[in-house]
Amino acid sequence: MIFERIERLLTQTESTSLEFKTAENAVPKNLFETVCAFLNRDGGDILLGVDDSGFIKGIEPTAVEKIIQDIITQSNNSNMLEPAFILFSQKYEIEDKVILHIAVPESSSIHRYKGTVYDRSNDGDFKVTSPEQIASLSNRKTNFYADAKSYPYLTIDDFELDTIEKAKSIIASRKSTHPWVSLSNEDMLLKAGLFKKDYKTGTGSYTLAAALLFGKEEVIQSLLPTYKTDLLLRRDNTDRYDDRIDVRVNLIESFFIIMGFIEKYLPDPFYLEKEQRISLRDIIFREAVVNMLVHRNFTGQLPARINIYKDYVEMQNPSLPLNKGILNVKDCIPHQKNPLISKFFLQLGWVEEIGSGIININKYYPHFAPKGKFELIEDDYFQARFNFEGPVEGPVEGPVEGPVELSELQHSILLECRLEPKSRDEILKSLNKEVSGYFKRGLKKLVNDGLLEYTITGKTTSRLQKYRITNTGIVVLKGASGHRR
Repeated sequence: MIFERIERLLTQTESTSLEFKTAENAVPKNLFETVCAFLNRDGGDILLGVDDSGFIKGIEPTAVEKIIQDIITQSNNSNMLEPAFILFSQKYEIEDKVILHIAVPESSSIHRYKGTVYDRSNDGDFKVTSPEQIASLSNRKTNFYADAKSYPYLTIDDFELDTIEKAKSIIASRKSTHPWVSLSNEDMLLKAGLFKKDYKTGTGSYTLAAALLFGKEEVIQSLLPTYKTDLLLRRDNTDRYDDRIDVRVNLIESFFIIMGFIEKYLPDPFYLEKEQRISLRDIIFREAVVNMLVHRNFTGQLPARINIYKDYVEMQNPSLPLNKGILNVKDCIPHQKNPLISKFFLQLGWVEEIGSGIININKYYPHFAPKGKFELIEDDYFQARFNFEGPVEGPVEGPVEGPVELSELQHSILLECRLEPKSRDEILKSLNKEVSGYFKRGLKKLVNDGLLEYTITGKTTSRLQKYRITNTGIVVLKGASGHRR
């Protein structure tokens, strides 16, 4: 579906949101003028290896990887693009020629390329030089994007440092050479645009996006008293609920808790793609959950909510709609509500390119529920409804019925594996314990209950084997569906 979108772009002409550039063996000299203009306006798509008329000229195959790396390096260089906005390119082969696609989102900040502000019109990129024009551009972004609002009294101590380390680990697992991985916490937040510097006064402050992504629960509740996500299972008791989790933690921790709840109560049909099993449930509902977290109106008074019924799932979150009505995959216009949060989720790998969510749901949902259908409705209260129209075949992974009881030892093991996978010896060393039958049984039960999983399949006795916490394990660890004895 994403490849088909690229093919559709090639049939269009250049516009305020589409740019073609030839790039035979190097990054085009004016590429970042367009990147800067897209960031400052409404975002857009750039296709490298294509001339102004849409004719595919291609990129020299031996130069592709260097161009990709140069785009990463230059977009992350504050001396080139300020503030930095790291971009990744996607390679495609069309008509036996290689092209690169860069999806540039709209940003909540004003960007400069080599000290100059650029904006976008149908005629292309143009310099913005007058103070009045720059002020107008800034006011438009400040008034619309709540995630960019600054809070001068927020400090690094108001954030969950474990969550920041977890985020770095996730980014590194996707790309070990990612420029953010080796940075200090403060520098990473600055590079991510989560710390805004006032170049008139020399001072700066953290944004609402920083608080939402990493803030301690009490900090977020102080800033946004109505912020929460309500997770409800309503299979038997539809008037109230069979199970409920009230989620008020930061967005990164919320993601794991919500996905754990979905894993616990929704089946996962067997499905092969290119001879490899993939999780339809995780692909579909990850896209829906990320949409709920990223595109939410956080300043609204209503909570976000997920209801799981016997034959359908309903997801709702307060929104600031661009248009109202049912979203259609063919004519849906992607529009970011919280660009700073979207940008960070992109680096985590939880979103791909702009508009990819609805494309992936449309592609995979017929395999998940062959007789079912889904509907996305854009309104002041965004709704995603997934009807099954009959049972979805496939196992539900992890414990489903009844509370999960954890011993003190098992609770400690889960805590050890929370940030990164650890081997048995690493866990024992951290806990200052010797191996014992009690320890082995506790560890094995965590795996059997679906709270931990192996990182090396088929080699359970290997000393290199490590244990990774599952989303279900995170839910239990949070005390939402289990308790210690």
